[in-house]
Amino acid sequence: MVSTEAQNRSDQYRRLFYKNASVEKDGDKYMTETDFLATVAAGEDFKKIQREQFGLLYKVADRSNKGLVSFEDFVIFQNLLSKPDAEYEIAFRLFDVNGTGKVTFDQFKEVLSSNMPKDAVPFDFDCDWLKLYIGTKEGKHELSYEEFSQLLKGLQGERLRQEFKHYDKAHSGFIAPEDFKRIILDIAKHKLSDHVIDHLPTLCNLYAGTGNSISFSNVVAFHNVIRNMDMVELIIRRAIEQSPTNTITKADFLNQAAQASRYTLFTPMEADIVFHFASVNGVSQDTITLEEFSKILDPRWKHPEPEAAVPIEQPTKKKVGFVQEVMENAYSFLLGSIAGAVGATSVYPIDLVKTRMQNQRSKVVGELLYKNSLDCFKKVIKNEGFVGLYRGLGPQLVGVAPEKAIKLTVNDFVRSKLMDKNTGEIKLWHEMLAGGSAGASQVVFTNPLEIVKIRLQVQGEQAKNTGVPRRSAIWIVKNLGIMGLYKGASACLLRDVPFSAIYFPAYAHLKKNVFKEGPDHKLKISELLMAGAIAGMPAAYFTTPADVIKTRLQVEARKGQTVYNGIADAAVKIMREEGFKAFFKGGPARIFRSSPQFGVTLTVYEILHQAFPLPGSHSVATATSTISPASEVPKDAAVTRSRNALKMLLDLDYRFGVYKVPTPTTPAAK
Repeated sequence: MVSTEAQNRSDQYRRLFYKNASVEKDGDKYMTETDFLATVAAGEDFKKIQREQFGLLYKVADRSNKGLVSFEDFVIFQNLLSKPDAEYEIAFRLFDVNGTGKVTFDQFKEVLSSNMPKDAVPFDFDCDWLKLYIGTKEGKHELSYEEFSQLLKGLQGERLRQEFKHYDKAHSGFIAPEDFKRIILDIAKHKLSDHVIDHLPTLCNLYAGTGNSISFSNVVAFHNVIRNMDMVELIIRRAIEQSPTNTITKADFLNQAAQASRYTLFTPMEADIVFHFASVNGVSQDTITLEEFSKILDPRWKHPEPEAAVPIEQPTKKKVGFVQEVMENAYSFLLGSIAGAVGATSVYPIDLVKTRMQNQRSKVVGELLYKNSLDCFKKVIKNEGFVGLYRGLGPQLVGVAPEKAIKLTVNDFVRSKLMDKNTGEIKLWHEMLAGGSAGASQVVFTNPLEIVKIRLQVQGEQAKNTGVPRRSAIWIVKNLGIMGLYKGASACLLRDVPFSAIYFPAYAHLKKNVFKEGPDHKLKISELLMAGAIAGMPAAYFTTPADVIKTRLQVEARKGQTVYNGIADAAVKIMREEGFKAFFKGGPARIFRSSPQFGVTLTVYEILHQAFPLPGSHSVATATSTISPASEVPKDAAVTRSRNALKMLLDLDYRFGVYKVPTPTTPAAK
């Protein structure tokens, strides 16, 4: 099991890396800093933790210091982030500039000084505290990783002591509230909620008699609370669970703290500070609720999740029996049939108008029945009634289910075969090839239904003009025979292959690039509807010439009308007799039919799945769900791990890594 999870992680890191790596060198892919940050800090707003600070992680990942991160570097870095002491290792590798596994005094001083802001209180590197760890400032004692980690843990407290001393000019043991705020922001801004930051100066109101000053004891107590915030939260949660009113007093807090440890964890002053900032602006400071306590915490900081195989964004299936699997497939097929039928019915009047317009021969005397699509619509209702708009709907509904099933299945199958196994990406021309294959596969089934539908659609006008009796779909099938049902199949291929080659890639890219579908953003029904409708517009219009030729070939020519003998012959005769514009007859109607039909079909399919779930079924991917080929670490988890890795560095100063020592410039020659 462990080896399987490890392999899953390796595969996921590979897909994630190759998805974002933009530089290719000697046949290998590499990440730039921009690529790297887009991966480990995706979606980060860079407010409390700035982009340059996340850039420190890139320095650690770039082991060769060449400004590029290889796949091997990326895997090593991800493995480093999964360690429980990742924040200490990240800091150690940053200070260990020579990669010797030791940190000298000079390295410690150089890295700390060069990453601190100009206006920060200067750190006294000659202090007794530092000498206890390193010895003399000459740096005779080099720190191992374990020793350096211990130094870092105490460094924040030493900075707090030095900064308090810096602001306490009178050596009174008190500082002004604004100076207290500066100190706390320097060493803990990244941990505090905006609520606490805004109210930091109010600590001077905690005890009567201190005036407008804050003592060193107050500062140390506040710092201890922040450093042990996880334990504070645990104690409060346990105490509230035992409270019938879901509130606790300071005594409840201290009692629970005493029960949680053999030794005293928090002083009365520290308890006072917790209650002060939890209930500031509240009704009372005597009791607090869990909700009030949560105001202290910055929601950006989360407990690191245990390392596990990252779920791949694909349908999750349980092991089920053969009968259950058959039922689920039949269920999906049924819903797809219903959705397809609804989509086809909703736009069928437009389809009928489109067919009538395309079949209109402008060179036949007295046969220019319709001026435009709107005129055609009005005359159908006037001459044939409302039912006339739905003539030929039966065969269309019969063919919708297998047509959609075949088209979607072939497209998905070919895409999976052409997809890059490492990156999960697929080239545009491969997407078009998959779509074209899907369009070609459906013609075998849909051409017979198309020709029957078209002949039924034009019967109304034929009956009115020539007195020809109306025929049923069964009569048409018998009259045409097997070969006749495939008349115009070449033209049908000429239409459906490019249509699907345009539609499927356009639909996929609209969902991904315009509506931003991904593991963390599932599209709404309205977004799916828009994506399907927009993708259908160019696909429908640019294939109208092929649709016109197909219609002319499949409609039975009447006396006096031009007879066509194949695609080339039809194209030449239409051009000669009616001009280039004739190839786009019914184009607008085709757009208004195809675009909403695809959108409505997919939307209805989603609604049916939600409204009528199959009892006992497992999670199944619907036709509108996108299987993310480049499955990756969930964005929230990736950013949380990266943010947690910066903990120790941000504890040194919340601006650590933003400031850089300016590069000396050579004076210009006079």
